[in-house]
Amino acid sequence: MADSKPFVDRAVIQELTRILEETGLTEIEIERDGLRVRLARNAPSAPPGQAGPRAAPPPAQILATESSTAPLDPAKHPGVVTSPMVGTAYVAPEPGAKPFIRVGDAVKTGDTLLIIEAMKTMNQIPAPRAGTVIQILFEDGQPVEFGEPLVIIE
Repeated sequence: MADSKPFVDRAVIQELTRILEETGLTEIEIERDGLRVRLARNAPSAPPGQAGPRAAPPPAQILATESSTAPLDPAKHPGVVTSPMVGTAYVAPEPGAKPFIRVGDAVKTGDTLLIIEAMKTMNQIPAPRAGTVIQILFEDGQPVEFGEPLVIIE
């Protein structure tokens, strides 16, 4: 007799979609019992340096895959720098200022990569190792979660 249980519980998808909408995040992923569920939507893009009202985000796309067949994600990269807290990530010390880092920049251990505002406190996030910034995985002013990949240094 075949298992009549759905591949992914509809309530889980609805809850993740609700979180995605409430937080303004563009992607959320969970893994449980070898099943990975990732919801993602395309972020509205604006020309660099232009802030303005954001358009309504497009509907979320749902991807469910077995862990063994999932593509390598940034969280598994050996040079990933993850968020040590929940808050809002910023690329510069203040609006309009020069960003702490850009893709291709060489960083030393302890250099400030970004700041995360949490509970009205600005927390500098240092580079845990020396290397070259190959990816910045967040947008300025984006809400971030604990453990979320932010930067990759090689």
